[in-house]
Amino acid sequence: MRRRISLAAGAALTAALAATATTVTATATTTSTKTSTKESKAAAPEPKGERTQHVEYFTGPGGHPRHTKIPASKTPPQTLRPSAAGDGAVTKVIGNGTVRSKVDVVFIGDGYTASQQGDFHADVRAKWAKMSAVEPYASYKKLFNVWAVDAVSRQSGVSGDPGEGVVKDTALKSRFFCDGIERLLCVDTGLVESYAAKAPAADLVVVLSNSTKYGGAGYNDIVSKVGYDGIATASSDNDDSDQVAVHETGHSFGKLADEYQYEEYGTYTGAEPGSVNTSKLTAAQLTAQKKKWYRWVGKTSPDGGKVGAFEGAGYYPKGLYRPTDDSIMRSLGREFNLPGREAMIAGFYRHAKVLTSTTSTSGKIGSRDKVTVRLPAATTTVRWYVDGHEVQAGRGRTSVTPRSLGVKPDGKTHTLTAKAVDRTDAVVDPELRKRLSGSLTWKVTG
Repeated sequence: MRRRISLAAGAALTAALAATATTVTATATTTSTKTSTKESKAAAPEPKGERTQHVEYFTGPGGHPRHTKIPASKTPPQTLRPSAAGDGAVTKVIGNGTVRSKVDVVFIGDGYTASQQGDFHADVRAKWAKMSAVEPYASYKKLFNVWAVDAVSRQSGVSGDPGEGVVKDTALKSRFFCDGIERLLCVDTGLVESYAAKAPAADLVVVLSNSTKYGGAGYNDIVSKVGYDGIATASSDNDDSDQVAVHETGHSFGKLADEYQYEEYGTYTGAEPGSVNTSKLTAAQLTAQKKKWYRWVGKTSPDGGKVGAFEGAGYYPKGLYRPTDDSIMRSLGREFNLPGREAMIAGFYRHAKVLTSTTSTSGKIGSRDKVTVRLPAATTTVRWYVDGHEVQAGRGRTSVTPRSLGVKPDGKTHTLTAKAVDRTDAVVDPELRKRLSGSLTWKVTG
């Protein structure tokens, strides 16, 4: 694992990590105590004229998330730093299609100096590789474009790393010990917005802070003019920080609620939650009333065990149920459960299309011209039609010529249509299945 700071700072980091290794249990206990205090404070009315932001954080790999409120960043920021050479440059890291047809993930770096932007790009590729190895990302990699936006910092590293007294001059003001919580990695969200706006599109924003220290955060109540639903922050060179970002996308893409609880919340007495993965109903009631995840009840889930109704969800230990015992929406290092995977796929398709093509559908094409389509997953099938009639010889082919499908050079105009359907067994909701299809049409001169 590399580190790109001064030798003196590197030595300090090594000593701090050695100390941390022997005191991790005590640190976790201390953090938990602080958290309870801060969450009690967060529940109080906001001070007049002061906006706050809801953030989620994680005390350690494999632990349950926590949440708190912090003072909101200015949006847009009141002052912008003088731009450095290369600041704001945009690089396409992965391109699978147009921004109108794909999910666009934007990574922004913080704590990288001008000479370290190559390191930032390498970190983006490494982090995305780990994020996209988690299902359902793994099955839908072709649905994503990935962009890197360079934010040039004056100093390398992150404030609060390795200790609370360390202050770095960085482009996005990344800092550990945010609100007194060591693992909470905050940023100036107004500055993030200004950089995210430089990308061609932004459906998801991930800030990579140049650090090996474990930490991250999820901003779930962001109102972005650019269009993304939330911001995830993560340490660039920590092997477990990608799980922070994946959990946060459960909120932004899947619209999933947290499945963990706080004992002090007591019993939930409100209305039925709007989220698809929390409910006031038991498994028997879900099945009898055909509500929420009833179609999955009894099925073996990738996060372990069978889908049912487990009490303790949405922060409440009583009165709310979750689909499985321990999914990634409850603990890091886990998988999305079956209802969660379905919700994530629904989120992907809110931004992306089932069928795209590198061949323009505007204007006419000739009978010998090649037509190529792109499919998002191995579960997607394509069929071809000429003048409304399917040509069975074309089934499953992603590249054809109209002539190979029977269009003759007769001087007439014909219609060539491709129809695709994603038949994944990760989606069982019939209403959602209707959205997992698409078609494209070309006019052909015979």
